[in-house]
Parts: sequence; structure tokens; C-alpha cells
Amino acid sequence: MSTARPTPADLERARDATIPDVLAPSLDVLFCGINPGLWSAATGHHFARPGNRFWPALHRSGFTPRQLRPDEQDELPAYGLGVTNLAARATARAGELTGDELHAGRAALERKVRRRRIGWLAVVGVTAYRVAFADRDAAVGWQPRRVGRTRVWVLPNPSGLNAHYQLDDLVDEFARLRTRVRG
Repeated sequence: MSTARPTPADLERARDATIPDVLAPSLDVLFCGINPGLWSAATGHHFARPGNRFWPALHRSGFTPRQLRPDEQDELPAYGLGVTNLAARATARAGELTGDELHAGRAALERKVRRRRIGWLAVVGVTAYRVAFADRDAAVGWQPRRVGRTRVWVLPNPSGLNAHYQLDDLVDEFARLRTRVRG
């Protein structure tokens, strides 16, 4: 997988592609994105599009000692962290996914979580969480549901397209979770 800037042709070829999860048997937090964007699928790295604020928020909130690049995602388990997605297929926009895909993704996610010792599942994107988990009143933060023994938290979508949250706001939300996880 390349770290070079994908061409428009690379991005088009990445449509409907999948990328591997970053997992380990035991994690403090499994971050769950909505689905890979085309940039992520073209590079093989989660949250890879320039302007995505996942990696800066992860670092500035205290989860990692330095800001990792998307191509360093395999270092996450050393910090007790992992990454997966609700829907596996890459799209240009999350809005291209159907409700059925998000529901099916939730079932697959729950199986994945139950097979591992994961302290917290952090779903990144409240709107996708509401659809996938059939909880239209969910808000950012701690959720009363569990997946097996795993606690659930919802974070704002770190995409640069999410104008409701600036980077400092995202950092605050990630830090709220980090405080719950690590005290």
C-alpha cells in the first residue's frame, strides 16, 4: 500500500474496496469509523485523507505520545488502540451507504468485539451510530448499551467535512473518552 498521493484514477479504482482492521487480542479502545473513504482505500490506511482530524485529535487528547501518520496505524495496538469500520466498502461519502449496510456492519462489529477483550468501543460518527444501533436519540459521549462486556462511546466524525466540530472541539471529546479509559 502506497503512502503517495492517490491520483483520480487510483481513487476511482478504490471504490468498494476494503482495508484491513488494526486489531489486537486485547485493546483499551477500538475506534470504529463509518467506512473507508476512497483516499483511505487507495492508500490502505484508516483516516488517511488530508484534512481528516482523527490523528491530530488522537494525539492532542493524550491517546498517543506523538501524532501518528495514517501509514503508522499499525503502531496503535502498542498504545492499546485499534481501528475498524461499521461498513467495510469504500465510498466517496458515507452518505452513499444504506441503512441496511450499517445494520449489517453493526452485527459484524459486535461479533468482532465479542471475540476480543476490548474495554471501549468508540464509534466515530453519531449519525451513523444512530442508524446502525437503532438509537435515534444517541448523543456524543458515553452510551448506556454494551457489546458483551465492552462499554460504548460515541465520538464526532473527524472528517474535515464535519463543520459542527472544530479540531479543538474534537480534541475535547476524544479527551473525555481518554479520561474514562485511563483516568
